[in-house]
Amino acid sequence: MDVHFITWAITIAGIIGLLFFDFFSHVRTPHEPTIKESAIWSGVYIGIAILFGVGVGVFSNWTYGGEYFAGWITEKALSVDNLFVFLIIMTSFAVPRIYQQKVLLVGIAIALLSRGLFIAAGVVIIENFSWVFYLFGILLFWLAYSQVRGGHDDKDEADSKLIRTLRRIIPTSKDYDGQKLTTKVDGKRLFTPLFLVMVAIGLTDVLFALDSIPAIFGLTQEAYIVFTANAFSLLGLRQLYFLISGLLERLVYLAQGLAVILAFIGVKLLFHALHVNEVPFINGGEPIEWIPEIPIWFSLGFILLTIAVATVLSLAKTRRDARAAAAGDRAGVTSTTDDDH
Repeated sequence: MDVHFITWAITIAGIIGLLFFDFFSHVRTPHEPTIKESAIWSGVYIGIAILFGVGVGVFSNWTYGGEYFAGWITEKALSVDNLFVFLIIMTSFAVPRIYQQKVLLVGIAIALLSRGLFIAAGVVIIENFSWVFYLFGILLFWLAYSQVRGGHDDKDEADSKLIRTLRRIIPTSKDYDGQKLTTKVDGKRLFTPLFLVMVAIGLTDVLFALDSIPAIFGLTQEAYIVFTANAFSLLGLRQLYFLISGLLERLVYLAQGLAVILAFIGVKLLFHALHVNEVPFINGGEPIEWIPEIPIWFSLGFILLTIAVATVLSLAKTRRDARAAAAGDRAGVTSTTDDDH
């Protein structure tokens, strides 16, 4: 995919413009977004991402368009998983709801910058060392296993360690001072908890990039598609946080669904690695031509189906659990009443 420098410049300028628009139109004045506001703007950003993918398909070709949509949907699903940890960080720091928008937007900006650097490094490595596909494939299998084994518990533990470390390193006041990042306490300049939580979310997203970047490179090796799929999955994440924060705890099978997706992409990467093999001790350093390449349409369909199944099963389970809990409460009330008589 030959992307002109001007196209890159316009795309990056557009993404930065959307961040500035988000700040000045929504975040600059502290407030807690309503469900309606979050739903509308989540829809707007999803619409922009879909229109961009259609543009890729129309002006380039639909192979690249399919790669973009597969990458964007995968990154979006992974970003929803990340929202669990953002919620825990916000709770740990007791961030007032009216300031959470600003924290998330700064975290998204840090994530875009860090992932851009990761992507640039990844493209250079892939172009010069094809064996890295094997490494990425094995990493994705490990990440899939970690999702099934620990789910959010492992991330919660890592997050707690990060917060404790940051509190030791960065001199921080106990209380918030509005939207200020620094404040004076007894004549001494200290950072506020708001600054600390921004750093925590930014660093946490750098860790998230360790699973999201290998995952999308398993779907496409085109730097432009990798970057834009990541960028559009992050844009609108702030609105999505407020829209589904109450729904997050109901997605009980999300970790398992993501594990299936990561494992599938791991298989796809290993197939591709064998297909372009240059490792001397595998098939004498020659490509294994009979290994199939999984087509992008199949990848896209598999990812969508997995997310749909995980969501439906999650909501069905939480609904059953709620009914069982309600029935238990009613039985308890009835038993108490009978005892009274």
